[in-house]
Amino acid sequence: MSDIHPHFRTIGLIIGAAMFMEQLDGTVLATALPSMARDFGVTAPAMSIAMTSYLISLAIFIPVSGRIADRYGARSVFRVAIIAFTLGSIACAQAPNLPLLVIARFVQGIGGAMMMPVGRLVLLRSIEKRDLVAAMSWVLVPAMMGPVVGPPLGGFIVTYFDWRWIFYINVPIGILGVALVSLFIAEVHGDGPRPADVKGSILSALSLASLLFGCELVSHPGQLKLVLALLALGAGAGFVYLAHARRIAHPVLDFRLLKLPSFGTSVIAGSLTRITQGAQPFLLPLMLQLDFGLSALQSGSIVLATALGSLTMKLFTQPLLRRFGYRDALVVNGVFCCLSYMVCAFFRPGWPFPAIFLMLTACGFFMSFQFSAYNTIVYDRIDSNQLSSATSFYTTLQQLMLSLGICTGAAALEGSMLLRGHDRPQFSDFSAAFFIITAISLTATIWNLRFAPDAGSEISGHTPRTWSVRQALKEIRGLTP
Repeated sequence: MSDIHPHFRTIGLIIGAAMFMEQLDGTVLATALPSMARDFGVTAPAMSIAMTSYLISLAIFIPVSGRIADRYGARSVFRVAIIAFTLGSIACAQAPNLPLLVIARFVQGIGGAMMMPVGRLVLLRSIEKRDLVAAMSWVLVPAMMGPVVGPPLGGFIVTYFDWRWIFYINVPIGILGVALVSLFIAEVHGDGPRPADVKGSILSALSLASLLFGCELVSHPGQLKLVLALLALGAGAGFVYLAHARRIAHPVLDFRLLKLPSFGTSVIAGSLTRITQGAQPFLLPLMLQLDFGLSALQSGSIVLATALGSLTMKLFTQPLLRRFGYRDALVVNGVFCCLSYMVCAFFRPGWPFPAIFLMLTACGFFMSFQFSAYNTIVYDRIDSNQLSSATSFYTTLQQLMLSLGICTGAAALEGSMLLRGHDRPQFSDFSAAFFIITAISLTATIWNLRFAPDAGSEISGHTPRTWSVRQALKEIRGLTP
C-alpha cells in the first residue's frame, strides 16, 4: 500500500488547476487587449490600466496572504480566493466600459494573489515532507502550462470568438475547484495569528506595485520616463520598508528568513533562474512573429513544446532527486537549463520547425525540473510556525522576478537595437537578448553549489555519500560491493 497521502494527486491537481487558471488569464488577456480596446472605444495603450489594477491587487494581497490564512484557515481562504477570482472573471466578461473592467480586474487580482501562496500553504500543511516533491510536480505542471498555453489560446479565442470568452472559460474551472476544495481538502490553521504590520503592508504594497507595474510597462514603447519613475519609487519604498522590518518582530515580509540555509539559497538561485523563465515567453513569440513572419496563433502553437517538456519531466523529478540529491541535480540541470534556452539565440528561418519544437521541448523539460526542485527544497528547514511567512515571502519574490525577467529581456532587446541602430528588432537583437538573460541565470550555479550535500534529504530520500577518488575507482572496477 502506498505511503502517500490518500488524496495526494487530487490535492495537487486542485491547487495546480487554480494556479493554471490564474497564470493562463494574464497571458491570454495580453493577446486580447487590441480587440478589447476597439470595443471600449479607447486606444490599445490605454488598456494597460487593466493590467495595472491586477498588479496593484497582487502587490497588496500576496504579502498578507499568509497572515489571513493563519487567522481564518488555509482551506477557507483558498476557497474564497477561487470564488473571488471566478466572480472577478464574470465581471470582466460583463464589463461595458474600461473603468468597470479595471474594478473587475482588481477583484480578480485579490483572488489571484491569495490563490498562489495559500494554495502552496494548503499543500504543505496537508502532506508529509517526504511526499513534497511528488506533490509539487502535480501542482507545478499545470501552473507552468498557463503562460505557455495562454498566447495560442488567446489568439484562437480572439480570432474565432468574442474576447469575453477569455474570462468565461474561468467559470467552470472555478466552480469545479470550489467543489473539490470542499470535498477533499481539510481545514488547516497556523499556530496562531501574528500582530498586524500596517505600516509594513503599506510600504510593501507601494514598493511592489511600483516595481511590478514598472516592469510590465517596459514592453510598451514610449513609456521610458514612467518606467524609470516607477522603478525609482519602488526601490525607494523598498529601502524604507527594509529599515522598518528590522525594527519589528513580525514584519509582513520577513527578510530574516533568508538566513535559513536552504531557504535563502533557493530564493536567490531561483530568482536568478526566473529571469530567463520570465523573459522567454516575451522574447520568443515576439521573434517568431516579427522575424519569422508567423501569426500569433502559429507562434503560440510552437511555444507549446515547452509545455510538453514540462509534462514529461514530471515522471523523472522524484527519481532523479532521490538518486543524485538536490545540490548535484540543481547544479548540473541548471547548466543544461540555461544552455538549452541559449540555443534559442540561434533560431533562424532556415531551421526546420521539428528541430525548433524539439529544442523547446528540452527547454521545458530542464526548466520544469529546476523549479520543481527549487519549490520544494525551499521548505527544507522551515518550521510549521514559519510556513505562512515563508510561503508569502517566496511567492512575492517569485512574482517580482518573473516580471523583472520581462523587464530584463525587453531592456536587452532595446539596448541591442540602440547599439546597432535598428528601427525594429532583428535576429541579432533577439540573439543578444537571449545571451544576456541566460548568462544572468547561469550565475545561479554559484548559489546552487552552496547547498549542503544533505540538503533536502528528508524530502528527496537521497542519502549523500562522501567519495574519495580511490574509492570511486574501486567501485568502478567492481572491487567493492
